[in-house]
Amino acid sequence: MLEMTREEFEELVAQALDRIPPELTRLMDNVAVFVEDEPSADDPELLGLYEGTPLTERGEWYAGALPDRITIYRGPTLRMVEREEGGRELVVEEVEITVVHEIAHHFGIDDERLHALGYG
Repeated sequence: MLEMTREEFEELVAQALDRIPPELTRLMDNVAVFVEDEPSADDPELLGLYEGTPLTERGEWYAGALPDRITIYRGPTLRMVEREEGGRELVVEEVEITVVHEIAHHFGIDDERLHALGYG
């Protein structure tokens, strides 16, 4: 597998978050981003996961809810890049795509639309 420490991968996720336009990050509400090494055994190739209630579905009942959770998975990302015979540049690109993809779910954008936009 392509070698990259957890700390290096976390830094790539932080950089991807920093590239999100400020006018969008200001709209993000009650969401936390995490890095994990591996997803559950049910979906071992999952690159990222959004868990929560999209902004478009929140109502008055939402007050006091736990933060939404975005998780970016290091292992599957590195394995995918290695299969494609890519290096660090491809890891950076895939992390950015995955971060944008999961943040889009926070905004209520579904997978079909994300695939059409090139973030599938």
